[in-house]
Amino acid sequence: MMRPALRKSLLTLHVCVSAGWMGAILVFLALSIIGMTSADAATVRGVYLVMQPAARFVLVPLAIASLVTGIVQSLGTKWGLLRHYWVIFKLVINLVATGVLLSYFPTFRRLAVLASDPAADLPDVRSGSPGLHSVLALIVLALAMVLAVFKPRGLTARGWRKQQARQRQGVTA
Repeated sequence: MMRPALRKSLLTLHVCVSAGWMGAILVFLALSIIGMTSADAATVRGVYLVMQPAARFVLVPLAIASLVTGIVQSLGTKWGLLRHYWVIFKLVINLVATGVLLSYFPTFRRLAVLASDPAADLPDVRSGSPGLHSVLALIVLALAMVLAVFKPRGLTARGWRKQQARQRQGVTA
């Protein structure tokens, strides 16, 4: 178990990077809306050009930091990594969301190539895909946030065994 000051510091870091990840996704949603609705060709092209480096240098580091700080946090607290279903669900949500983000890089690359081609027609440059993915990511990460706040009951088999072992030790001690 972590000392309280370390646990609170790591929890603060985890909340910051996770909230930052959601904030960055909101920015991608705004960029996508601008790209889909702007009448200015330079603005539309600029939106899709900025998405790839922003994803690489903002979204991915925040996603990985959220994953790492969440794992460290769970290993150093009473919740454990595999003791409660809500922790496992949060881990799976983070892994899947990060995996989808990483697998989306060819799309970012394709959009950037199209946007940088002055001969490409504007309707070909526009894509609603980043907006759709942003909305879905926000929903999934909001679910993870709800799990973290409400911590629904439900021990895994491993968590139940550990709880029983602690209770037996408390009875015999």
